[in-house]
Amino acid sequence: MPRNIALLRGINLGSKRRVAMADLRALLEELGYTDVRTVLASGNAIFTGRASRTKLEAALQERFDMKIDVVLRTMDELQAVIAADPFGEAVDNPTRYFVVFLDREPQLDSLGDDDFAPDQFKAKGKEIYAWCPEGMQNSRLMKALSKPGLGGGTATVRNWATVNKLVD
Repeated sequence: MPRNIALLRGINLGSKRRVAMADLRALLEELGYTDVRTVLASGNAIFTGRASRTKLEAALQERFDMKIDVVLRTMDELQAVIAADPFGEAVDNPTRYFVVFLDREPQLDSLGDDDFAPDQFKAKGKEIYAWCPEGMQNSRLMKALSKPGLGGGTATVRNWATVNKLVD
């Protein structure tokens, strides 16, 4: 059985859209998944079983009475994301290095030839790696990556420290 990671989008960022990780673990176990654990309170769940995004999103909607988008990766896919790191030694702060996880390959035409310096990005498969040495908050790149047009699907962001913690 595959080991999976569910990345829930937009929960526990403020006082609204709260989901307790204990409740998320209980829901996943009720759905028949095993070896369930959560990592941090930002909506990262690891579990064993055949994962279905549709099934997860429907169960989350029913249980928590809110639409929660999910991006799924297998553990092998997440390890490949780490192995494909395009910035390597250039990154000196893993909390300012981000991976945008998408449910399909991005369409980057909307970014044009914009210069986002000092920020940089590279797309590989269904991920966009974004190095923002001055942080995310005022980053023109992260604002551009959050706009519709990257493929019209679901996207969620995790910093490099979290991505590595999910594999550990």
